[in-house]
Amino acid sequence: MSYRDVASRQVLTWALVAIGARMPVAMAPLALVFLVRERPGGYSLGAALAAAYVIGEILGAPLLGMRMRPDRPRPHLAGGLLAGAAGFGGLGAFPGAPGAVLGACAFLAGAAPAGAAGGLRSLLTAVVPERAVAQALSTESMLMSGVWAVSPAVVTALALGAAPRVPLLLAAGLMAVSVAGLWLLPAGWDTGEPEDRDRVPLIRLLAGAWPVYVTGAASLTLLGLAELVLPALLEQRGIAVGWSGPLLTGLAVAAGLGAFLYGLRSWPGRLRTRSVVLMGGTSVCVTLAALIPHMAGIAVALAAGGLLQSCAMLTRNLALREALPAGALAAGYSVMYAAAGAGYAATGSLAGALLKLTAPSTAVLAGVGLTLALTGIGWWGEVRRERSAGAAHAPVALGGAVHPGAERSPVRGGSDSERLL
Repeated sequence: MSYRDVASRQVLTWALVAIGARMPVAMAPLALVFLVRERPGGYSLGAALAAAYVIGEILGAPLLGMRMRPDRPRPHLAGGLLAGAAGFGGLGAFPGAPGAVLGACAFLAGAAPAGAAGGLRSLLTAVVPERAVAQALSTESMLMSGVWAVSPAVVTALALGAAPRVPLLLAAGLMAVSVAGLWLLPAGWDTGEPEDRDRVPLIRLLAGAWPVYVTGAASLTLLGLAELVLPALLEQRGIAVGWSGPLLTGLAVAAGLGAFLYGLRSWPGRLRTRSVVLMGGTSVCVTLAALIPHMAGIAVALAAGGLLQSCAMLTRNLALREALPAGALAAGYSVMYAAAGAGYAATGSLAGALLKLTAPSTAVLAGVGLTLALTGIGWWGEVRRERSAGAAHAPVALGGAVHPGAERSPVRGGSDSERLL
């Protein structure tokens, strides 16, 4: 278990493809606001376009992810990325179009490539040894943290230094170019499942993993609430709102560091236990950020929260590998992506409503309470699912003896890969 196992040319190729496919996603919300901010009611229109984009992601990820075939994902990924590039291109090419047209383009840009997140993650785990899956997912998390850290600066510099349409045209170009790299990656991934076996319906498999989605969404919701309320929180503390950008950049950098540290070694305990501990730690950090009156303390608390949150999200991705067969993982990752997006969108609505009624710090504390409740529900669901699985695979007693052909229950209630982490 070492990062040496993921240091290969194929992983580097995957990283370049992933940057091209995912950086437009990180750029989109801010770029949409800059695109129309100088029009009458521009900020409201920008928020509506960003909402259309996020709704497209939430709907597109599960619908398109479930249609992806493990043996032939390339046409599906290429078609989605090209359609997404067309959506971004339409936004950049026609910035003065009516709001309904821009909204349709934003929806297409969000929905069409939404299944790529799950497909690319499955391709990444296909090009590394099984023992290095945790390190591969940590590498992906570090890469995405870097993308999310630099994207706001790129959008701001291009929108103000060149033209508001330029960030969206860049996003279209990056997404289109990433398609070419798909042919340098494996054509698919091996599910290890015989073709003629009695298959459980995919929707039933995905529904059975609901506790993982709940805790995965909770982990992103908590940091999302902190990010969205941060400007108002700084203003409440008498701190310049302009510090929001550096503080969020520090959070993203710390998240990348947390992902790196998680992949350095094996960690004790079951995945669900690690997740609860990490989510509890993240909740404490966000609570401190809401209560500390000084900027330095807020910065440290947010950075620590980002570090722990990235580790918590990694446990969720690894838990999904435990809960689903290989053939359903791309769809499962896509559903996780949609659940996280839905949680983030709900967080935005909750923050907006609470800020009209109470202080920003109180809004953050309410979000922490909701996150802890979701974490508890997810943990209970995982325990319940494991007990049900253990009962279904219990040894069959015939005349007081265990039938030699009976399948035994999993050791410690988990699989080999869980015990190695």
